[in-house]
Amino acid sequence: MCGIVGITADHEALANAIDYLVNGLKRLEYRGYDSAGFGFIECRTGRLIVLKDKGKIDEVVEKYNVTSYCGVAGIAHTRWATHGAPNKANAHPHVDCSGKVAVVHNGIIKNFVELREFLEERGHVFKSDTDTEVIAHLFEEFLKTERDPFEAFKKTISMLEGAYAIVLLYADQPLRLYFARKVSPLIIGVGRGFNIVSSDIPSILPLTRNIIALRDDEYGYIEPYMVYIEYKGQKTSWRQRITTVTWSVEDAEKAGYPHFMLKEIMEQPRVLYETFTGLTSSNEVYDAARLINEADYVFVTGAGTSYHAGLVFAYYMSRLARTPVIPFISSEYKSYESLASEKAVLIAVSQSGETIDTLQALRAFKAKGARIIAVSNVIASTIPRESDSVVYTRAGPEIGVAATKTFLTQVLALTMMAMQLANMRGYISDGEYKDMVELLSRAGRVAGEGINASTREVERLVDALKKKHSIYVLGRGLGVPLAYEAALKIKEVSYIHAEAYPAGESKHGPIALIEKGFPVIFVGAEPGEDYLEMIQGNILEMKARGAFTIVVGHDAYTKLEGVDYAIGIGEQPVILAPYAIIPPLQLLAYKLAVSLGYDPDKPRNLAKTVTVE
Repeated sequence: MCGIVGITADHEALANAIDYLVNGLKRLEYRGYDSAGFGFIECRTGRLIVLKDKGKIDEVVEKYNVTSYCGVAGIAHTRWATHGAPNKANAHPHVDCSGKVAVVHNGIIKNFVELREFLEERGHVFKSDTDTEVIAHLFEEFLKTERDPFEAFKKTISMLEGAYAIVLLYADQPLRLYFARKVSPLIIGVGRGFNIVSSDIPSILPLTRNIIALRDDEYGYIEPYMVYIEYKGQKTSWRQRITTVTWSVEDAEKAGYPHFMLKEIMEQPRVLYETFTGLTSSNEVYDAARLINEADYVFVTGAGTSYHAGLVFAYYMSRLARTPVIPFISSEYKSYESLASEKAVLIAVSQSGETIDTLQALRAFKAKGARIIAVSNVIASTIPRESDSVVYTRAGPEIGVAATKTFLTQVLALTMMAMQLANMRGYISDGEYKDMVELLSRAGRVAGEGINASTREVERLVDALKKKHSIYVLGRGLGVPLAYEAALKIKEVSYIHAEAYPAGESKHGPIALIEKGFPVIFVGAEPGEDYLEMIQGNILEMKARGAFTIVVGHDAYTKLEGVDYAIGIGEQPVILAPYAIIPPLQLLAYKLAVSLGYDPDKPRNLAKTVTVE
């Protein structure tokens, strides 16, 4: 996830577009902060100037004295890297060979490798490792055959596969900005003598509260006194779509949500799509699976939520690839480092790529010759840099301390690794692998359906649970790691003591705490009759002792005898169950916290990234 903004203005309406670009971009820094850049048409000379570098916006602005320039129209970008390390070359805007075209982009161009080869064969020279740069060169290429630059732009976006929000500046049309949207968010701010295009509302509010939310596959251009939008070659009417925003700037950073945690829960359908698209358009998963295939021993480690994602990976590795995995909590690495050798591979899972316990485990295993695979959300962070292979999630910045969208994107990436290995080893055929990939392409949609279908049920459940002091969360099979994650979320933000166990283990001690009204949540992730029968027994054991029994899972579980409250997810195949089950449980944790008067974005005693022992 990145932040992009562009403005074109009449000089009398806005004396200097640069000041706006800087201030507008700073209001989008929550969307990405590993590099920043500006491209604009200079007032005096009419030249296209691009200033960009690694670092936060203020650092780049100061280093290049950006505000000393005068611009009539410009674009700006704050980056969260998904292709290429965060450095000056990979920072946006990207330019063509002529130096007349600059482009900023949020999203993933799935077919950028093929497009790059196509362009290089025609003499184009690339200066970065990013997918975005192909857009500038495609536009330059099509200008050779199209007299109208807008036709060249339309031809450019017709070549792109994947997700994108694009804004393009062409020096020969200094007051026009071209834009296109597919999946990735993009809006237009409508003003008097100026118009703006941006990733999100916060950057627009200082100048106008009138916005147009662009729809998927719309494209067009803005000029100081013109907005033009097309959809599939047809001009669209936009004036009746103008919405007046009443949010404050702070509210707008949260897209109108009261907390970042809720916003990030709601972002899961999109970021799962972007993670899937990124992984299926690169060799990351294949390269990681190849390393695992060459190893005799497989370990996975992480802390907190990342450890739970590792447990899901161990489940799918056993289920699909018939390969045992040794999972361990990264702070306990000393109990496992004696097993490290050149025959071992360690998968190190860390959202930030900086978690100190996971980094220490990595270094201990690496010192004994083990190969390392990193699963991370932050390109070029320490853990990916010190690994032999990296699989990146594409969740974008996560502001809330409690991990939400990063968990499911980790699960998706790890599941794809297990599937790829199973295919390599012949446990699933090419056809079966293709079918599973197709199923995973629906993960984002399933997450969205889970959120939409459960919201009211979760709110009613909160009323029943908010005065409780303890909760059990139980599961079997895949339901066990999902139960661990659900319990962690509840205790992190609501401060209600929530404890997860394998359901079968509950009668070996935990059941002693059950009394009338004690809440027990059962996670029904496994569709098989044998699992249903076993969970039925566990429910009746708890119910006989007065428990308040809750089921979140497949519809078949919700119909079991003794269930007091149920949230059904339909009949999802086991490979999609996490994406349907986890969002309602995240919502439960969030709404419990809010109902009790706590700030879920800043739970006490916790930090987003633990970088000290």
